[in-house]
Amino acid sequence: MATQKSYEYGYNLAYKLACEQLAKLDDIEQQCRKSGAQYLLIDSQKVIIVEYLNQSYRIILPEIEISLTNSEEKVPLKDRILILHYLTQAKGTQTSNKLVAYKELPEGTSYFPTFHKRAIKPIVDHFGKEPHLLLDIATKLGGQKVDYGDAAVTINAFRRVPITFVLWRGDKEFPPEGNIMFDSSISDYLTTEDINVLCEAIAWRLVKLLRAGGDNHSRN
Repeated sequence: MATQKSYEYGYNLAYKLACEQLAKLDDIEQQCRKSGAQYLLIDSQKVIIVEYLNQSYRIILPEIEISLTNSEEKVPLKDRILILHYLTQAKGTQTSNKLVAYKELPEGTSYFPTFHKRAIKPIVDHFGKEPHLLLDIATKLGGQKVDYGDAAVTINAFRRVPITFVLWRGDKEFPPEGNIMFDSSISDYLTTEDINVLCEAIAWRLVKLLRAGGDNHSRN
């Protein structure tokens, strides 16, 4: 229970700091351009529209209220933090179309065991024996098939953050394996810690969609 409270405190603090960071921006319009977000004036109200996992989110300023544009469903705290971090940290770097492994990210080698357990393992456990299911389910998150391994899909988590999930089916001698790859520009948009949280969130959304038969745009 104490650990849960610590996590809750940590996430609430992270959200508060992210809101403060957005409020401090001198040129929000320019920052929106760097992230690929839209900056609009709707009924005299300043609004930012951010695309995240195939859904549109509205950020109302100056209150910094985050909501889905087409749903009354509450946006989870982790998602709100990721959206704000992406928006405020974006450097506007063009995607390089060069894939890098997690261990090539800053501090990636140190964090990899935890990353593998929380993000790669759920994908391998639930899709490894039938990799084609990953291709079907990932379309719900806007995923596009790419040619790696036995099955691979690229999901645009944010407008400028493509993430590629790769599976190898395995055989009688070797178990299924998986990997998650990133465009080399990703560190210009998210920290490695944010990437951990993001990939875990995507992995479990894919698993929930699989369990729901692919009909539910389930959220973490």
